[in-house]
Amino acid sequence: MDRGGCIYIMTNHLRTTFYIGVTSDLQARIQEHQVGKNPKSFTNRYKLHHCIYYEMHPSIEEAIAREKEIKKWRRGKKVDLINTLNPKWDDLSAEIQRW
Repeated sequence: MDRGGCIYIMTNHLRTTFYIGVTSDLQARIQEHQVGKNPKSFTNRYKLHHCIYYEMHPSIEEAIAREKEIKKWRRGKKVDLINTLNPKWDDLSAEIQRW
């Protein structure tokens, strides 16, 4: 049985920098970013504490493939993707933590 996966996009307060990640436990991973579990990580150095986009996938392999696809895109296409789910670019962290 495959374990599901998620891709997600984190950004900073000014919404200028993106981090695209993949995980099998979105709630835990978002929390790790927000508390700075890995002090030398990209997300911690650039204060990327706001989750503005996520997608659920039936398997972690599908999520990894989607992450690789999105990482190749130019910023404009990533912005369009974010706008489909979250046009105001609200931080979705609280919504994710309520699951």
